[in-house]
Amino acid sequence: MSLLQVPSVNLSHYTHGTETQQHHFVSTIGEAFSTIGFVALSGHYLDKQLSENLYSAVKQFFALPKEVKIKYEIQGLAGQRGYTSFGKETAKGQKVADLKEFWHFGQYYDPDSIYPPNIEVYEVPEFNLYGELVYKALENTALELLRALSEYLALPKDYFDPFITGGNSILRPIHYPPVLENQHKAVRAAAHGDINLITLLMGAHGKGLQVQRLDGEWIDAIAAPDELMINVGDMLSRHTNNRLKSTIHRVVNPEQSQNQSRYSIPFFMHPKMTMPLNVLEHCISEEAPKLFEDITAGAFLDERLRELGLLK
Repeated sequence: MSLLQVPSVNLSHYTHGTETQQHHFVSTIGEAFSTIGFVALSGHYLDKQLSENLYSAVKQFFALPKEVKIKYEIQGLAGQRGYTSFGKETAKGQKVADLKEFWHFGQYYDPDSIYPPNIEVYEVPEFNLYGELVYKALENTALELLRALSEYLALPKDYFDPFITGGNSILRPIHYPPVLENQHKAVRAAAHGDINLITLLMGAHGKGLQVQRLDGEWIDAIAAPDELMINVGDMLSRHTNNRLKSTIHRVVNPEQSQNQSRYSIPFFMHPKMTMPLNVLEHCISEEAPKLFEDITAGAFLDERLRELGLLK
């Protein structure tokens, strides 16, 4: 597979295609996630109108006065629900905070009440409505992707199902404000790998998101209007002994648009906190010795939140 660009795949070829199309989908995403770590995905469960509705509500929310937004920044939750104000998150290994503010929607299926409740925004009620609908559409899309990856890894197709049904996933609308003159040394999101299993990004249609290839070169990751950008997170990379690659990526400040706001909405697919991230036995060999110590998803998440400055 060429590493010159992010490959495009169609999820409907896996969910409703012929056996040949299904096998091709599984091998294509498996190879992509084993090399560049990203794919652009069409045929998913998020329709265009719903996406547009949420983006409209997101823009309305972030346009609210600072004193209104700040009342939704809930202390003691490490940013896991509600609003996180500008300059609070710093990428692992970086000294300058990212130029962004964001919101977190969390799990809606929580029969055991183990997660913090979602926070309602009363000034923009459609923000709550469309946030929940998009969360569920992307969660269902991620479930199918992990089933395909299970087949690629020679695991039972439903291997991930019990870990991610009711898992600790997050939908994060982000606002990157215009870059001020004294902020040019920072970037909107510094180079980083994601914490979770897989990430589904809405609306990566313009320049800004960049992926670092295995040879160290940075390339623009731009999806078509009907595509989501999908990447492997550190949890999945760890679980597969780095067979599937959590690729370093960043959001830069393109000169032609740094005086404009940018919005993006990633969905971070997390498993239940109790999921063991122990390296899969069949991903260990003489050529690929075990790289990571045993740990649960919850312990790994806490470790990373401390590195990001969100958890003390």
